[in-house]
Formats: sequence, structure tokens, C-alpha cells
Amino acid sequence: MGQEQYIEFVIEEEQYAIHIQDIHEIIKIQDITQIPSVTSYVEGVINLRGKIVPVISLRKFFGLVDKEYSRTTRIIVVHHQEDTVGIIVDRVNKVTTFSDIQAPPERIGSIDGTYFVGIGVTNIGLVAILKLNEILLHEQE
Repeated sequence: MGQEQYIEFVIEEEQYAIHIQDIHEIIKIQDITQIPSVTSYVEGVINLRGKIVPVISLRKFFGLVDKEYSRTTRIIVVHHQEDTVGIIVDRVNKVTTFSDIQAPPERIGSIDGTYFVGIGVTNIGLVAILKLNEILLHEQE
């Protein structure tokens, strides 16, 4: 059973996933200190046990309408190269594996397909698997 595991989450009722190996932890939403003159989808920074961690909103990154945080809103803390980054999502669903992963299309809705590793096939539907490297490197530009 050598299938790789992913964390499945939701943004605007769409299913996404990140490889579990890239995830440091998942935390409840907390106070975010805003930083002036940053990209629109950078929400600010949080203090995570004494470490300052930048936080981005995937909702804003994908050009979706902003909405109030709810009791299900989470920050997925990921390791990227030498950095730790928080990613705000509407809801975390579960740890999952995929029976099949297809190549991503050039566009998924209004979102460029280069932000995705592929599309995971599950018994209840399709899940877009994020290419963290593309998203987080885009954030640094």
C-alpha cells in the first residue's frame, strides 16, 4: 500500500490537497498582524511559538471573494525551502490517498494550471493537488 498521503481541504466548496510531507502542522485561525505594502493575498504574520510566520490566503491568491473567518477556518503551516509559511483555508477535511492522479489541465476555472501537480481521483470526486513551490515562489516575487 505505498500510496502517498495528502491533506484534503476546501476553499469556496472546491476540494484541494497538499502532500502531507510538506505540512508542519494545522492550527486554528489566530490573530494575524498585518504588514503594510505586501501583495494582496499576504494576510500578514503570526507568532507561532516564538517564530514569526508569514500567512497567505489561498482564497485571495486564486482571486476569490474574501469572506469572514469561521470556526472551521484553519492555517496549514508548511515548510518551503528554508521557510515556514501559513496558508489560510476554509476547512480541512481529512488525510487522503488517491487511486489515480491525472495531469492538470492548462486552466482550472480561472486559475492557471501551473499551480497544480495534478488532479487526484477519489471515490467521491476530483481533488486539485497544489504545487506549493509555484504558489510560494510566486509569493516571493
